[in-house]
Amino acid sequence: MESVVVRLFEDTDLSGAAKALVEVHETDGYPVEGVEDPQAWLRSDDVLAAWVAEAREVIVGHVAIMSPRGEDAVSMWLAESGENESRVAVLARLFVVKAARENATGKRLMEAAMSHARANGLRLVLDVVEKDTSAMRLYERLGWRKIGEATHHFGDGQSIPAVCYVAPEA
Repeated sequence: MESVVVRLFEDTDLSGAAKALVEVHETDGYPVEGVEDPQAWLRSDDVLAAWVAEAREVIVGHVAIMSPRGEDAVSMWLAESGENESRVAVLARLFVVKAARENATGKRLMEAAMSHARANGLRLVLDVVEKDTSAMRLYERLGWRKIGEATHHFGDGQSIPAVCYVAPEA
């Protein structure tokens, strides 16, 4: 794939990001939720900041930092660290289309979010479903530490095992 640019999400990116999300869901089964209305899932009111990866004016990836909303990873980190929830945010909505994965696109998106979090005094946490082992390898290469296991609940009563991580200290 051509060179990829990572930049802040703009409102005009929404349809392209939604299209990329649906493509990733079709190839990888990620996300397990949100695909029925990808634009609403991507632009949730909980989004604090988001970035896209773009190649030849086509969105090929996305990541967001979200406000905590009762996620297990947040609870685990608060219990372990004694941190105040106002200093914690959730890294979420990370996806990269298959054709852009060999350009370290996921790593670059993660680094943009992590840099923003450090600059704003936020500690990032996340949960990832157990089946997404390539995502877990990426997180661990970037210094993220496993802090526990949880069950990710979605849809009408569905659930799947998940692993919770915390970002490295700034």
